Amino acid sequence: MNTLRNKVQLIGRLGQDPEIVNFTDGNKMAKFSLATDDSYKDKKGNKVERSYWHNIVVKGGLVNVVENYITKGKEIAVEGKLTNRSWEDKDGNKHYTTEIICNELLMLSK
Repeated sequence: MNTLRNKVQLIGRLGQDPEIVNFTDGNKMAKFSLATDDSYKDKKGNKVERSYWHNIVVKGGLVNVVENYITKGKEIAVEGKLTNRSWEDKDGNKHYTTEIICNELLMLSK
């Protein structure tokens, strides 16, 4: 059961082209937002559609795949784990974000 702990699988479309971050040690990281859609019927029977946005972070060898093949609007499947982090801006305000650290990626668009 340990393999099921903190595991996320999503299928969605990229909201923008990935941002590639180059580090001084030669490593890279890719970041992008992924939209997933959901729908349900309200009390009156009307269909309600909603998009959810997820922050995706890719490290290691998968960054090359993201950098060369993944662009805005492409449909992909990702698997990874949830992480939370916080930081303070220059005015001392604390910010929080939830991200998915991707360890597997599958391109679904042609």
